Amino acid sequence: MRNKAKLQRRMPFMLLSIITCLGTLFGYGGASAASSTTIVQDATHGVTNNFTTPAVTQDVYTHLPTIYLAGDSTVQTYREAQRPQAGWGQMIGQYLDDSIAVSNQAIGGRSSRSFIEQGRLDTIISQIQPGDYLMIQFGHNDADRKPERYTPVQDYRNYLKVYIHGARSKGATPILVTPVSRRDYNASGQFNVSFPEYVAAMKQVAADTQTSLLDLSARSVACYNSVGIEGTTSIFLHVQPGLYPYFPNGVVDNTHFQEYGAMQIAGLVAEGIRDLGLPLSEHVLNPASSAAQ
Repeated sequence: MRNKAKLQRRMPFMLLSIITCLGTLFGYGGASAASSTTIVQDATHGVTNNFTTPAVTQDVYTHLPTIYLAGDSTVQTYREAQRPQAGWGQMIGQYLDDSIAVSNQAIGGRSSRSFIEQGRLDTIISQIQPGDYLMIQFGHNDADRKPERYTPVQDYRNYLKVYIHGARSKGATPILVTPVSRRDYNASGQFNVSFPEYVAAMKQVAADTQTSLLDLSARSVACYNSVGIEGTTSIFLHVQPGLYPYFPNGVVDNTHFQEYGAMQIAGLVAEGIRDLGLPLSEHVLNPASSAAQ
């Protein structure tokens, strides 16, 4: 009897201990933990991406709204050893205030199709939360005739809808981003729109699905025309020999960007975000008026 009475007296304290342990395990009581960042090396293309993964104790009420980036090598984050090559995705955070996080999961060599087939969209959808954003830029590799990349325009439309549906199914907002143009100009010295069929297809998908569209194709072409043919060499990856260990012989690349150029393109993206009039637009800081600045 004495043991039974003692157990009854201790029961409330035992229950309190159990509840406290559960609260610690599942993040109750408003406690939260900072997100962790994992660097994942892609052995095929020699590139890295920063995957921001919320800690298990994170409280949903303190979740930092996050922009997830799905895209190719013009968007991705590069290793320090690969300087001065850079993607606009690794720079976009500099145009956003501290209340927005960026998870750049873009990676080189991927098309709208292969990004899905390799499970990379699944990774994003498993992490994305209500109030987050998914920015989607593909086209460069979809237009590439390599079998592992090529995606016909009609299939491209359908794959874009998979991204849109995935984001919306988790309460996130998708934003379609037309593919940034390459350094490609005509005899008159004016820059051409790259991958025009894919640009048009993305615009059609945006209209059909009532999805926000950021026309980076048009913004980048206007930027290139404003600085001229020679001016764009500082935007794209044109590097003299002997300046950077990763490019000992120099490089002339009219698709990818060096750091200055990636920063300018990110400024164009920031301008586009601001102009969309989304809740995210209020968090843009000092978007560039042109890549010439």
